[in-house]
Amino acid sequence: MAWIDDELAARNWTLKLIVSTHGHWDHIGDNAAVAASTGADIAVHPLDRHRLEDPQPLFAPFEIPPSVPAVELAEGGVIRFGAIRLVVLHTPGHTEGSVSLHAADDGLLFSGDTLFAGGWGRVDLPGGDPAAMVESIARLTAFEDRTAVLPGHGQATTIGRERAWMELVRDGGRLFA
Repeated sequence: MAWIDDELAARNWTLKLIVSTHGHWDHIGDNAAVAASTGADIAVHPLDRHRLEDPQPLFAPFEIPPSVPAVELAEGGVIRFGAIRLVVLHTPGHTEGSVSLHAADDGLLFSGDTLFAGGWGRVDLPGGDPAAMVESIARLTAFEDRTAVLPGHGQATTIGRERAWMELVRDGGRLFA
């Protein structure tokens, strides 16, 4: 955690909130340590709260300590970082409590593991639900093409670049191989 503390100090920033877009180990593995080091609260959707409080590491290469969320990420909730206003979107499918964060004024979507460049997050892991993922992908087709998508893994993309396959999922009502 020293590097996080060093980076925060170099920028004269204070970390106030650790946002967990979902509760899989690769997104929450250091929540407890970062919270202890910085004093930041941890936020998660209530349907994934249990994944933080009683983590199931599945393929994790290290132990995942439990963490205690202090903030609920609910549909329509707002998180502010300076001038940036992020609206919480409940986008289940990868897990029951997966969320995305939309900064409409800035044309940004932090999609967690819901939407990637060229695809969607796995639905075969604990909490996965293909039908819910279809609904979440369909919901994201409503965003403007210029919306930049910053996923939990991989390269950034835009809704416009992903639109064709997203609409196939939406219109077909199912995920495809």
